[in-house]
Amino acid sequence: MEAVLRHPSLSRLKPPNPSPPRTPSPSLAPPSLLRLRTRRLIAAAVFQDQKPKESASKGGDDEEAYGEVDRIVSSRTVSSPVFAEDGSATAAFATEYLVEWKDGHEPSWVPAEAIAADVVAEYETPWWTAAKKADAEALAALLADETLRRDPDAEDAQGRTAAHFTAGLGSEECLRALATAGADLGHRERAGGGLTPLHIAVGYGRAGAVRALLELGADPEATDGQGRTPLELVQEVLARTPKGNPAAFQLRQGLEAAQKELEKAVYEWAEVEKVIDGRGEGKWREYLVEWRDGGDREWVKAAWVSEDLVSDFEAGLEYAVAEAVVDKRQASTATAEGEERWEYLVKWVDIEEATWEPAENVDAELVQEFEQRRSGSAGGDGGSTAPPPSEAIA
Repeated sequence: MEAVLRHPSLSRLKPPNPSPPRTPSPSLAPPSLLRLRTRRLIAAAVFQDQKPKESASKGGDDEEAYGEVDRIVSSRTVSSPVFAEDGSATAAFATEYLVEWKDGHEPSWVPAEAIAADVVAEYETPWWTAAKKADAEALAALLADETLRRDPDAEDAQGRTAAHFTAGLGSEECLRALATAGADLGHRERAGGGLTPLHIAVGYGRAGAVRALLELGADPEATDGQGRTPLELVQEVLARTPKGNPAAFQLRQGLEAAQKELEKAVYEWAEVEKVIDGRGEGKWREYLVEWRDGGDREWVKAAWVSEDLVSDFEAGLEYAVAEAVVDKRQASTATAEGEERWEYLVKWVDIEEATWEPAENVDAELVQEFEQRRSGSAGGDGGSTAPPPSEAIA
C-alpha cells in the first residue's frame, strides 16, 4: 500500500499521541502504535490494489511506514453494483478523493469515509458554499485553480451538482462558467425525482437560466424520473399555481416566462390550416394538423393547437378554403336580443357548389370585400375581381 489512509486520529487537527505509556509491557508495542497498526491492517484489507512501497524504516518487517494527508486535490463519484437476494442488482454511489501525502507518496484515490471529516470539509465547503449562493466569482476561482483539479460535476449526497443549485437560483453567469469547465448540464440527480438543471430552472421560473442552459446545449426533451420533460413539468407547476392570487403573481410570471423559453426551443412556430384528426385523452391528447405553409401533416400536442381550432374540430366543424362571398340574405331567425342576422353565399375553392353560411362562420375580410364590391357595383364601377382565397368554416 502506498500510504496509510488518514483517519480522524491522523488529521492535522487531531494528531496521534506520540507519548508511550510510562510502564510499557515488554511484550507489546506501545498502545498508540497498536492503534495505528490496527487501522493500517483494516485499510489494507479494503484496498488490496494499493501495493506498499519500500518501508520508510530500515528496522525490519515489523516496522511500518505511516503517511499523513497533506490535502485533497480532486474528487470523483464512483458506482458499484449491489446484489439483492433475488439476484437483482442496483448501483451504489460513493465519493472518492484524490489525496496528496505529506511523506511524498504519489497522490492516490481514497474513499471519503477513510479521510478525516475536517480534511474533507476543508476541500468541499468552499465549493458547495459558492454553488448554493450562486457566487460566480468564487466558482470561477475554484475552477481556475489548476492545483485542485476541481470536478465541475462533483455530486452531493443526493447526486446534485453545482449546476442544479445555480440553475435553481437563476445564475446565468455560474452556469456559463460551469459549462466552460466541461460540466454536464444534463446531469440527473439521483434523489428528488431525477431532475436535470433545466427541470430545476424551469420549475423555479428562472427564465434567464432556462435560456442560458438551452444556449449551452441542454436537452429540452430530457425526462426526469417520472418521465416528464421540462415543458411538461412547468405546465404541471402552472396548473397548481393559483391565478389571481397576489402572493403567487410573481411566481406565475416567472413560470410563464420560463415556459415561453422552452416553447421556442421545442416548437417551430407555424400556422395551422386545419385539424384533420385527434387521438389520445387528457394530457396525451394530440391532433393531426395541416400547416398553412404546406408542410407535411404532423401530430401535435393539444396544448399547441389554437383553442378555436380544437373547439371547431371537437364540435364536428370542418374547414374549407373560401374564394369569395357572392351574395347575402337575411337569416330566418333573429338573435336573442331581437337583432337581424345575416347569411352569406360563399364560393369555395375546393367545393363546387356555393353554400349559405351564417355570418359568424365567414371570414370578416371576405364579408368586407363583398360589401365593397357591392357598393362599387351600385356606383357603376362594374365591381372588382375576386379576392384571394381565405379560410372559413364549412
